[in-house]
Amino acid sequence: MGTILVALLIFGLLVVFHEFGHFSIAKLVGIKVHEFAIGMGPRIFKVKGKETEYSIRIFPMGGYVKMEGEDEASEDERSFNNKPLWARILVIIAGPFMNFVLAILLFTIIFYMIGFPTTIISEVTPNLPAQMAGIEPGDRIVAINGEEINSWEEIVKTIHSNKDKKLHITLISDETEKNVYIKPVIKEETKQAIIGITPKFKKSFTKSIITSFDRMIYVMDGMLDFFKKLFGGKASTKDVVGPVGIIYLVGEAAKTNIYSVLSLAALISINLGMVNLLPIPALDGGRLFFLVIEGLIGKPLDPEKEGFIHLTGFILLVGLMLFMVYKDIIRFYGF
Repeated sequence: MGTILVALLIFGLLVVFHEFGHFSIAKLVGIKVHEFAIGMGPRIFKVKGKETEYSIRIFPMGGYVKMEGEDEASEDERSFNNKPLWARILVIIAGPFMNFVLAILLFTIIFYMIGFPTTIISEVTPNLPAQMAGIEPGDRIVAINGEEINSWEEIVKTIHSNKDKKLHITLISDETEKNVYIKPVIKEETKQAIIGITPKFKKSFTKSIITSFDRMIYVMDGMLDFFKKLFGGKASTKDVVGPVGIIYLVGEAAKTNIYSVLSLAALISINLGMVNLLPIPALDGGRLFFLVIEGLIGKPLDPEKEGFIHLTGFILLVGLMLFMVYKDIIRFYGF
């Protein structure tokens, strides 16, 4: 029960940030917003504002901002389809953008509370390559294979990308430079290349923000690589999880500490933002695609036809979600 509650809180946070992005920019550019909804399906709670109805719906997967003229023709001067192209593009992009903002906020909280990893070594694991090569706590990594190192993320990425090669690592130890040669080993549990070192952590609000941006870019880079492999037929769908899988992962994270939960929430938020930018009907990326087409041809597409395409896409996405729920149940719970 606790796992489900935590998962619902995470889903709710992601949806609120995403939809608030659409909502705030829509209001800013003068679009009439009929409803701000958290969840899907039948309404279980609502509050009527001056113009907008704020509601919570029974299924906590997703949400939406219902704007005048978004999926239908409208003569209202405040309708979505009567606003300038740049304004509509900003409204659509604002949702995924807020997911990236949320990820940075969560990462910043984590890095500020526990500190951020530096290039200084705190611990060396016994009987692993780093110890056997003579690396000691307090050593600072300054270069790997002749390339300057400025962050822990660069260390991890370089080690993983050279898992089958011997690394030339340059360190500063007691103000003296030393060079070691190490071949990484593969950790069985994670299948990641490691050499057996743990970073020293340091607290700094400014650096936490900078490190948060670095971490987000690192995650986005990994997702882009996955998309390339997926669309190229080189990635397995086993690496993709649906709502039930996310709840399971949240439960596993909750068994450790709050930082693991916040980190997972940040990762999910980045995933949500990037997936929403894919040019798929019913997603923000699909709507953005039609707006780009409008800009290229110099006139808007038929709102009714575009609305039908997005409705079809939505139905297909719901079907895909139900399929993913089935796959998750089989995968994680063995039913």
